[in-house]
Amino acid sequence: MAEAQQGPRARYREQTRAEIKEAALRQLAEGGVAALALTRIAKDMGLSGPALYRYFGSRDDLLHALIRDAYDDAASAIGAAATRSVAAAQSPRERLHALAVAYRAWAVREPHRYLLIQGAPVPGYVAPADTLDRARAVLGPFLPVFAGGTPGAGVAPVVAQMAAWLDGDPAVCGWVAEYAADAAGPAGAAGALAGALLAWAQLHGSVGLEAAGQFEGMGHSGGTLLDAQVAMLADTFGLE
Repeated sequence: MAEAQQGPRARYREQTRAEIKEAALRQLAEGGVAALALTRIAKDMGLSGPALYRYFGSRDDLLHALIRDAYDDAASAIGAAATRSVAAAQSPRERLHALAVAYRAWAVREPHRYLLIQGAPVPGYVAPADTLDRARAVLGPFLPVFAGGTPGAGVAPVVAQMAAWLDGDPAVCGWVAEYAADAAGPAGAAGALAGALLAWAQLHGSVGLEAAGQFEGMGHSGGTLLDAQVAMLADTFGLE
């Protein structure tokens, strides 16, 4: 409906911006962020440099758009997995596995986009403020999975630090409440936050290595490694 209400000029602008982003993603896939060059994109599209800058004012402006899109797509994939999991009445352990599989599937399907948001920082680049909210949308579905868990003694220091973080940061409290409003169990919201944090750390460790091609030539599957990590994390938090 919104697109239908746009005039021809606005539709053309959005179409051109989308084409520029697609060209940029091809460059990322070929050579990473270092390969991203607005002059090359303009040449490939038959635009002059000044013409391209009417759509994206700088390389960082284009990176902003690519990073926002990547976070939004990742959040959509994981959110969809969470919805399916809840609809199927899966157990917390099964839900954790479903989310982890969705996280890995998105990353290995589009490793250049995963590495853009989770890989090495771009020198001199400062991400927009709304990146934080988008990153939290990716992790949000993990919070209710851990909300009713029973964290083991080994992660007690992490839970304690998360409790202190919740006490001192209303924005984090709001984020946790948005996804796990009925957090219960021995650790409550702090346990949910600790679980989501540890899930992110473990998933990024294995998935990031796989997306970067570090598992090539090794005698294991990234999926098998992920299954083992998820099982250990579920055991640590007493997820049934």
